[in-house]
Amino acid sequence: MTGHERVAIFSDVHANLPALRAVLDDIDAAGIGAVYCGGDLVGYGPHPSEVCALVAEREIPTIYGNYDHAIARDEHDCGCAYVTQHDRELGQRSVQWTLVNTDRRSKAFMRGLPFDLRFSVGGADVHLVHGSPRKVNEYLFEDKPLSLYERLARAEEANVLVFGHTHKPWRDVRGDVLFVNSGSVGKPKDGDPRAGWLELRAAPTYVEVVMHRVEYDADGVAAEVRAAGLPAEFADKLVLAV
Repeated sequence: MTGHERVAIFSDVHANLPALRAVLDDIDAAGIGAVYCGGDLVGYGPHPSEVCALVAEREIPTIYGNYDHAIARDEHDCGCAYVTQHDRELGQRSVQWTLVNTDRRSKAFMRGLPFDLRFSVGGADVHLVHGSPRKVNEYLFEDKPLSLYERLARAEEANVLVFGHTHKPWRDVRGDVLFVNSGSVGKPKDGDPRAGWLELRAAPTYVEVVMHRVEYDADGVAAEVRAAGLPAEFADKLVLAV
């Protein structure tokens, strides 16, 4: 297992190339060489192939998200949870657009991605998944029952479990495991439209967690979303981070 003193983790890019570039520039400026991606490269945004190409070019160790898994296999269900029928219809429009507008090289790249990755930061073992260790599309929200996290902690071999999928960053120690949601690069849902990424730093007796946010031209990407023929609501949510 690879050991590092500092690690950068980002997730849920969702085909937002300017946000990804801003995050990678910020990571480079911070001098962090070990970079990992928690999946969902595509979906909702206008740059699926470009995002895949950049991640592949940078040779960033990456796991697949639920969206990546579906699009890579030309499936029409991304495994997302929808609150209303309207949300489901919007989601299906995103899937159909992404299936058509993701090139074959990108689909092949995503088909080769693993479910999870393991590495270490200082003396702590880190397990990176997209949704949860159980399912790629399980949502680990901060307010889910403590009993759920205690069950996950009992089954977890690592000291730190990092995940994404909800697009809402949070962290807490539950059942002797540090649970960390890395937030979202390209589609935040916590009211802050800036792109997000996570830094883990080795410390003598623990892992220090630092959440970073980066400015980028969200309005410009929202305009690209509309011009691409994707639902205008995706553009609105990009700017409002909801």
